[in-house]
Amino acid sequence: MIKNVLVWYFILINIWGIQIMRHDKRSAQQGKRRISERNLWLLAFVGGALGMTIGMKHYRHKTKHFTFKYGLPMLLIIDVVIFYLLLGRVS
Repeated sequence: MIKNVLVWYFILINIWGIQIMRHDKRSAQQGKRRISERNLWLLAFVGGALGMTIGMKHYRHKTKHFTFKYGLPMLLIIDVVIFYLLLGRVS
């Protein structure tokens, strides 16, 4: 049960990460209100780094920002390790 919740959390938070990057890219193109970098990092920190990395590459958004270009993949590694450790404890 808890294992399923963790897996679904990881899937949904990363789908959300992709969508957030898409939304922020479109907002930037249209000159609309943007999502703060603080909130982008918060989403990545709580497990959405994979989705945000995919979104960053797919939508070519934030790719010139050093902190996003290198920080998201590093946080992705940390997210995956934490996810793996949590799944191991729940089994």
